[in-house]
Amino acid sequence: MSAAICKQKQRLVEKLGVLLESKEQLAPVEARILSYIILTGKIGTTFEDLVTHLCASKSTISTHLNHLQDLKKIIYFTKPGDRKKYFTINQDNILQSIDNMIQSWLDQKDLHVEIRDYKENANSVTEDEASKFDLGFHDNYIKFLDEATKSISELRTKIIENNNQF
Repeated sequence: MSAAICKQKQRLVEKLGVLLESKEQLAPVEARILSYIILTGKIGTTFEDLVTHLCASKSTISTHLNHLQDLKKIIYFTKPGDRKKYFTINQDNILQSIDNMIQSWLDQKDLHVEIRDYKENANSVTEDEASKFDLGFHDNYIKFLDEATKSISELRTKIIENNNQF
């Protein structure tokens, strides 16, 4: 790997790590481990690679690898004739995150539809035009949620199709 690619990867490990710390509520080193594994891809990364590239102690890396495995965020595989473990992202965890996101968006949509219906009913019995609710926000937000749900559902389908190709 070229020096420029290595520098770019290291920069992205930090940037993605910061995001994962807050989004996934991970410890800083744990977030960097997950970032490094994500950016290494399906070839996997070894314990030794993580110790070297993240400049962390063996015990720190080991503790966080075990925790990420317990959370089912990562899995490992071995190669014939090689005693090392190669860590990769757990695709099932990605699908679970997508499913949770879709459910959250569907719940939000249901609530906004109900609120919009209430406001529409309230508008129908109100004669004062100035006090009527503007329904535009809810219409636009419901449309956004429909489009976002459709898009992430398509991504989910592609992930499943790609997993079934192996």
